[in-house]
Amino acid sequence: MLTIKQNLLETIRGGNPDRFVNQYEFMDIILENPVDFMAPPGGSIKTGWGITFRWPEGQIGQFPVHDEEHKVLKDITKWREQVKAPEIPDTDEAWAAAVEHANSIDRNEKYVTAFVAPGVFEMCHHLMSMEDALMALYEEPELMHELIDYLTEYELKLAEIICRRLKPDALFHHDDWGSQKSSFISPAMFEEFYLPAYKKIYSFYKQNGVELIVHHSDCYAANLVPFMIEMGIDIWQGVMTTNNTPELIKKYGGKISFMGDIDSGVVDFPTWTREIAAREAERACTNCGKHYFIPCLTQGLGFSSFPGVYDCVSEEIDKLSKKMF
Repeated sequence: MLTIKQNLLETIRGGNPDRFVNQYEFMDIILENPVDFMAPPGGSIKTGWGITFRWPEGQIGQFPVHDEEHKVLKDITKWREQVKAPEIPDTDEAWAAAVEHANSIDRNEKYVTAFVAPGVFEMCHHLMSMEDALMALYEEPELMHELIDYLTEYELKLAEIICRRLKPDALFHHDDWGSQKSSFISPAMFEEFYLPAYKKIYSFYKQNGVELIVHHSDCYAANLVPFMIEMGIDIWQGVMTTNNTPELIKKYGGKISFMGDIDSGVVDFPTWTREIAAREAERACTNCGKHYFIPCLTQGLGFSSFPGVYDCVSEEIDKLSKKMF
C-alpha cells in the first residue's frame, strides 16, 4: 500500500495510484501563521491592512465591510496614501506555534503545507469593494498595476519568511477568481493584471523548496486554466462541477490536476444526508477517474460548514476506492 504522499504523486503524475486521494489528506496545513485574516464566527476583526471583516451569526463565512466608514481604499488615484502594508512579524516568538506544528509533521507521509489567504485579486476588492476594483481595472489600469505590484511585494516578503522559518513542502493559497458560472474578469484582463504577479509569487516558492502549489478557487475558472499552468499551479482545489471537470482532465491532465467536483453547496447544508454525499462522491469519482483528479468538497479547507459532512464524504470516497481500484 502506498503512503498518502506516494499515492498523491502517482495520481497527479498519471501513474499507478492504489486508491483515490481522499480530500485534504495529503496536506498538513499550518494555520498558526501570525498574520490576521479571519474573523471568528459571529464576530469581526480589523486586519493590519485596515480591512474590517464580519462573520454574521448564522452565516457560513466572512466578508469585508465596504460602507464609507470601513472602506480602506476610497479613491484608486490616492492608493499610495490610503493603502499601507502591515509589518509582517518575524520573531521566533511570533512563529513558535507554526514552527512547532511544522516540526511535528512526518514529511514522508504528508506535505508540510504553508497557508496564505487572501490572494492578490481578493486583496484588491477587499481594500476597495468588488465593484470599485473591477471598475478600476478599466478606468485606471496603470494605477491598478501599481497596486498589484505593491500587494505582490508584500506576498513575496511573507513568502520569504514562511520558507525560511517553516521550510514547507507545499503551499495552499487562496484567491477566488470567479462566480459559479464565470470568471470575474476576462482571460485577457487576467493575463495582463494577475498572471505576472502569480508567476513571481509561485516561482519564488518553487525556488525555495516548495514542491507542490495547491491553489484554492471554488468557482468557475475553466477559462483561466492555461494561466494556472503557466504560473506553476500543480493542483487547482475547489473546481466546481460548472467547469466540466472531466473535460478539463481530458484536456489538461498531466499539466495540472483538479481537486473538487463535489460542490459544497449541494452536499454541505443544514439538512444534508449521507445519501446525497454518497451520490455526489460516486458521480465525481466515476466521471473524473483515477488520474489528475482528487475528489473533494469545493470548500477551501479540510472541514465542512455543517457537522459531519466532511467526514461522511471521506467515508464515501474510501468506499469508492475499495470498489473502483
